[in-house]
Amino acid sequence: MENKLLGRHGELIACTHLRKNGYSILEQNWRYGREEIDIIAQLNDLIVFVEVKTRNTDYTGDPVMAVNTSKRKIVIRIANEYILSKNIDLESRFDIIGIVHNAKETRIDHVEDAFFPTI
Repeated sequence: MENKLLGRHGELIACTHLRKNGYSILEQNWRYGREEIDIIAQLNDLIVFVEVKTRNTDYTGDPVMAVNTSKRKIVIRIANEYILSKNIDLESRFDIIGIVHNAKETRIDHVEDAFFPTI
């Protein structure tokens, strides 16, 4: 599966996972300039910004670990713009969902509050 197509499929898997766990999906692929946040969700009184990393194997490493410090800073910057543009007054959290998806398996690793204490 082409990388971009695999990534979009992973985001759909992540949205399904989040909905099953009580989250409401507010936005997908919300853009600010040339950058985007994969999923913006709400769980009760909490806004959750979710970065999704999908791989067809974990041979090259855990997909969650692919969200490096540079990407985290970008997501935080975009999240701040989202909060300001929508005038949101709720607590926020940054999650990572790592997915390994291929013909044999679909494995989901949802790491809540994944950006703390790294940044």
